[in-house]
Amino acid sequence: MNETNIIELLLVEDNPQDLELALRSLRKVNLANHILVARDGAEALDIIFCEGPHAGRKMTDGPRVILLDLKLPKVDGLEVLKRVKGDPRTRVIPVVVLTSSKEQRDIVESYHLGVNSYIVKPVNFDGFTDAMRDLGVYWLMLNQPPHLS
Repeated sequence: MNETNIIELLLVEDNPQDLELALRSLRKVNLANHILVARDGAEALDIIFCEGPHAGRKMTDGPRVILLDLKLPKVDGLEVLKRVKGDPRTRVIPVVVLTSSKEQRDIVESYHLGVNSYIVKPVNFDGFTDAMRDLGVYWLMLNQPPHLS
């Protein structure tokens, strides 16, 4: 396995300010290695399922964790979550919804579809940095995922 092809974290975010804040936060806590960004749900699905421009990748090269916004263009986050958790090849990948939505129906539907965690985005940089640190430490360092084959 080529180390440079491994995606540890797939960040799916269409809002440029939230994207920059997330990347700055991840860099600040030294968790910015091997991150791939998708700016809409269709691009995320191409990355996850090695389709379209990502057809040359192997599914075993990641992502290890998906940070997923719900309100996305082209394909919404709930549909991405449904596809990931509905496919035996990807269902074990931890998906953390990171969204501004506090709507109960989004929370319930996310858990119904198999989300591993649902987090409402903190509004300030320090809160966001703390959330990214905690997410990264848990999902990338402490959590023991099964090996995908």
